[in-house]
Amino acid sequence: MNKNDTLHIVWTSSDPTTVKLMVFMYATNSLLKGWWKHVHVIMWGGATKLFCEDAEIRAKVRAFIEAGGDVSACRRCAEELGAVAEIESFGDIELFYIGEHFTKILKEGERVLTF
Repeated sequence: MNKNDTLHIVWTSSDPTTVKLMVFMYATNSLLKGWWKHVHVIMWGGATKLFCEDAEIRAKVRAFIEAGGDVSACRRCAEELGAVAEIESFGDIELFYIGEHFTKILKEGERVLTF
């Protein structure tokens, strides 16, 4: 993957309006309209709780994945929130301890948005 064609979106917001009308609207349209070749959403912190509690948010995540996006989630957050089984049962979300991977993304100068 060319880092100039890849956008990483760090999704930490537990605000459903921000998630629906910014995070996944932009992420999904970026792929469908060809603004970015690869879009990777990192679910971290409060986003994990929102994902588990809100079916509409899960539908937005599913639509993003179906458009060709990738989603990773912080395993430690999922453990703390009792959400490991929920995330694993959703499928298509890579669940792992994200800190080291995120540090690598930053050190390599990749493009990152945070919400």
